[in-house]
Amino acid sequence: MKYSKNNTVGKLNFREVVFIIIAILCLSPLISPPIALLLGLIIAQFVGHPYLHLNHKATHILLQVSVVGLGFGMNVSSAVNAGKQGFLFTIFSITGTLVLGLLVSKVLKTEKKSSFLIATGTAICGGSAIAAVSPVIKAEEKQISVALGTVFILNSIALFIFPFIGHIFDLSQTQFGLWCAIAIHDTSSVVGAASKYGAQALEVATTVKLARALWIIPITFLAAFLFKNKKSKIKIPYFIGLFVLAMIVNTFFPIVQHNSHYIVLIAKAVLTLTLFLIGSGLSKKVLTSVGIKPLLLGVILWIVISSVSLWTIINIAQ
Repeated sequence: MKYSKNNTVGKLNFREVVFIIIAILCLSPLISPPIALLLGLIIAQFVGHPYLHLNHKATHILLQVSVVGLGFGMNVSSAVNAGKQGFLFTIFSITGTLVLGLLVSKVLKTEKKSSFLIATGTAICGGSAIAAVSPVIKAEEKQISVALGTVFILNSIALFIFPFIGHIFDLSQTQFGLWCAIAIHDTSSVVGAASKYGAQALEVATTVKLARALWIIPITFLAAFLFKNKKSKIKIPYFIGLFVLAMIVNTFFPIVQHNSHYIVLIAKAVLTLTLFLIGSGLSKKVLTSVGIKPLLLGVILWIVISSVSLWTIINIAQ
C-alpha cells in the first residue's frame, strides 16, 4: 500500500499508522512495561498522539481492567498477609506526605489547590487520587494538569530506576513490592515496576497499593473540609471490589485457578498498553505546563517518601 501525497495510508495518516502499530506491539510479549512507557514518550515528543482527546478515558478504563485481571493470579490468604504488613506503613506515609506537602508548599509558595493535588497524588495513588479529589476542591483544569503532569513525570522515572535500586540494596520480593506500593505514585507504574522485579513482588505491590487506594475516600472528606465544599460527591473506586472478587474466585474455584494464567497474561499485556498510552500523553505542552515550583514540590515529596520508606523497610520491616 502506497503513501498518498497527504502522507496517508488508506484512510489513516502516517502518525496514526505508527501509533497503532506500536500499540499493537505493546500487547505482545516483545515489549516490556518500561519500554512501552519509553516508546510512548518518544511518540509524544516526536510524532504526536493522534487520539489525545480519548487518552485519559482509555488509560483509566484499561488500568482498571488490567488490575482486575491481575487479581485472578493472586491468593486471598497471601494478599491479606501483604495487606496487614503494609497497613501501618500506609497510615504513617499518607499522613506524613500530606503534612510535609503542606509545609513545603508554604515554603515554595506554590498555588494551594495544585499543591494539595500533588501531595494527595504522592500520598495515595497518583492520577486516581487527583481525579477523585479535584472535583471536591473545585480545581481548575490548569491546576489538575499541573498535578497530573508532575505525578506522571515522576512515575515514568520510577518505573525505570526502582527495579535498579531494588537490586542494588538486594531487596527481597516482599520488600520491593511493599516499597513500590508506598513510594511510587500511580498504580500503573507500581504494577509495571513490581512485575519486572518478580511475581511475589507484583502480588505484594498490587494488594498493598489497592488497599492504599481506599484512603481516597477519607482524604476526599478531608479535602471537602479544608476547602469548605460540603456539597461535592465522593467518588468510590469500585474496581477495587472487582479486584478482591477476582482473588476470591481464583482462590476458591479450582477450574478458574487452573486457567487463570491466561487471564493474567492478558492483564499484563493490557497494562503494558496502558503505560504506552500514558507515555504518549506526556507531550511537550504537558511537560512545560508543569512549571518549576510544582515539579520541585513533587520531587521533594517523592524523594522523602521513597528514602524514608526504603530505610524503614530495610532496617525495621524484616
